[in-house]
Amino acid sequence: MNLALLEALLFTQSAPVSIQQVAHWLSLDENSVEAGLQALAERLEVRESGLALDWVDGGVRLTTHPRLYASLQERLANPDPEPLSHASWEVLAIVAYRQPITRLEIESIRQTGSERAIETLVNRDLIEEVGRKEAPGRPILYGTTRGFLQQFGLSSLDALPQLSQLTEPMA
Repeated sequence: MNLALLEALLFTQSAPVSIQQVAHWLSLDENSVEAGLQALAERLEVRESGLALDWVDGGVRLTTHPRLYASLQERLANPDPEPLSHASWEVLAIVAYRQPITRLEIESIRQTGSERAIETLVNRDLIEEVGRKEAPGRPILYGTTRGFLQQFGLSSLDALPQLSQLTEPMA
């Protein structure tokens, strides 16, 4: 039996697959499939693979080896966030260069609503509330965080490129 084919077949399945189904797919008898599954399980164990066979609900599936669960648990609990949207990048740049700044001032520059982008940036610890403006309604002022500086490898806000450097035409 081609164990690589068996492994690849199981890899493509998200749910447990019955021995009968595997036998049908590979045009083999069930005894051959059972022997192949045992051989594959042993091969994965001998190789100290990150994968293992798991017999569940009358079927078998390829899963992450249980010995790796603890190591992966923290990583899986904190998946990478989605990339920032174009609007979030715009708001972040405005806050970085114009801080402290209110939401209405940001929206005046962008000429569009910015509430969700601000919420995203606050949740990602890139901007934060830094106070209240002495104006009617006392709107919230936003500024960048230490997380912003760390994320972009800046020692301070003085390390940001000057706007004149960013707007000069390239030669």
